[in-house]
Amino acid sequence: MRNDAPDDQRAGAGARTALLGPDIGNSTRVALPPIARVVLWMIGTLLSFSAMAVSIRELSATLSIMEILSARAAAGLLIVGALLVIRPALRRALNRRHLGLHALRNSIHFGAQYLWATSLLLLPLSTVFALEFTMPAWTMLLASLLLGERMTPSRIGAVVLGLLGVFVILRPGIETFHPAALLVLTAALGYSVQNVATKQLTTTESTFAIVFWMNVIQLPLGLIGADPWFATRLGLHELPALAGLGIAGVSAHYCLSNAFRAGDASLVVPLDFLRIPLIAVVGWWLYGEPLDIFVVAGAGLIILGLLWSLRREARSAIAARIPASQTAPEEAVSP
Repeated sequence: MRNDAPDDQRAGAGARTALLGPDIGNSTRVALPPIARVVLWMIGTLLSFSAMAVSIRELSATLSIMEILSARAAAGLLIVGALLVIRPALRRALNRRHLGLHALRNSIHFGAQYLWATSLLLLPLSTVFALEFTMPAWTMLLASLLLGERMTPSRIGAVVLGLLGVFVILRPGIETFHPAALLVLTAALGYSVQNVATKQLTTTESTFAIVFWMNVIQLPLGLIGADPWFATRLGLHELPALAGLGIAGVSAHYCLSNAFRAGDASLVVPLDFLRIPLIAVVGWWLYGEPLDIFVVAGAGLIILGLLWSLRREARSAIAARIPASQTAPEEAVSP
């Protein structure tokens, strides 16, 4: 099997596989089909982002948003730094060839994070995550224009049904247009640009390098607006939330980068819709936020769209592996 990854990526692949799990783009030992890999990596992404949202809520009583983002980047840098000490071979995966794209991705991502984290303190968790999912439409459009990805009916259908599910959950009205909703919508546009940049980086960069440069670039950005001594205000009871913030911040982007490595952006992003019903349950469980039939109905539409898209992608992958002489006409493969 041909491996087009750069030499520095191949050199660190064994260490990344042993320490952080399989690197989808570089490992030839993973037997799972691509669609299964995308789903598994996205499960890790969903759980990580939900844990990060809860950690931000818990820390907001003590720290400002800029201080929370600084703490996230600092904790993430400690984690990846420890990995570099334990596995020195990972250093070979780090280079500055695409530092400009890393800087662009992380600057936009930092701004979007600031808006998103601020909105978490002003709106119910389910509302924030639901409004955030105007992002897939932007990502699909940008991925099609900038990366040349195909727009299949099932992918478009997954986004359309996902957005319908969002509207069912939100039941748009006067309350939906809280000024803080504009923060989320702007953040969603920023996240879509970051997603496209991430997908582009996965063609040449290791997952470890993407996560490393994210924390290196975002830490000084956060410290610009933070109290230099903010860490002295943290007590022992805040350490679990701080640890959750750092670990979830690293794992979310590690899983997301590998999901993009395993599949097209327009396949990966619709899976992220599952964050809405998941965070709605978390908000009800931890903070007593209302959970009603509309959340269940909206989640049903989201899952329906995902199942349709995943089923179609799986059938297309199977058909692509069958010799042309045995393959049925494309019209015979139901969507």
